[in-house]
Formats: sequence, structure tokens, C-alpha cells
Amino acid sequence: MKLSIIKLKVFASKCLHLQAKQYIFIAMSTIAKNFRIDSELNNQANALLEGLGLSMSQAISIFLRQVVLQRGLPFEVKYPDRSCELLKAVEETKRLEADPKTKRYTDMDEMWADLDK
Repeated sequence: MKLSIIKLKVFASKCLHLQAKQYIFIAMSTIAKNFRIDSELNNQANALLEGLGLSMSQAISIFLRQVVLQRGLPFEVKYPDRSCELLKAVEETKRLEADPKTKRYTDMDEMWADLDK
């Protein structure tokens, strides 16, 4: 009885493997897509993907497969939590820059000396 269960599991595993292989070969027909991305983003992504042993095409295929499997983007798209802080800092910088009473520096040593106080 135990032997037949093991044989059944092996048979099921082989069937799944054959189905997966068949699916891969069916899915092998490809089409060419053209898209534009920032050159610096392209360079950074290529460098990282090479380290993972992936081409850009393979990475995009993985991404698109996940889009299909997840029925949407495979990650959450939102502003980072710190973006609110960043926007406040930018606004403060603009306000300080426009304020004539804001101390200005022409010497970095003087600025660092003031900051160290």
C-alpha cells in the first residue's frame, strides 16, 4: 500500500514536470517590444541584473509574468513615507532662500564653525 502511494506521488510529479515543460515551450513564441527609458536608469538596472545573471529581457519577462499572476502590479505603488518630510524640507529651503535675513556663507569653514556651535 505504501509503495503504491509513493509511485503515485512520483507519477504525479512527473506529470506536473511534463506539463510545465510543455507550457514553457508553448510560451516560447516571442514578440519584439520597443520602449524608452532613461539612460542612467538603464545603466543602473543592467549592472544590477548582470549581477543576478539576468538580461533586461529576462527581467521584464519575469515582471510581466508576475503582473499576470498577481492580476496587477506585483508590488505596491505609492509615495515613500518620507516624501512628506522631503516636501516640507524643500518648502523650508525655498522659504529660507527667499528670506533676506537668512545668514549666507561664502566660506565653508565659517559655515561648519557656525554649525558646530
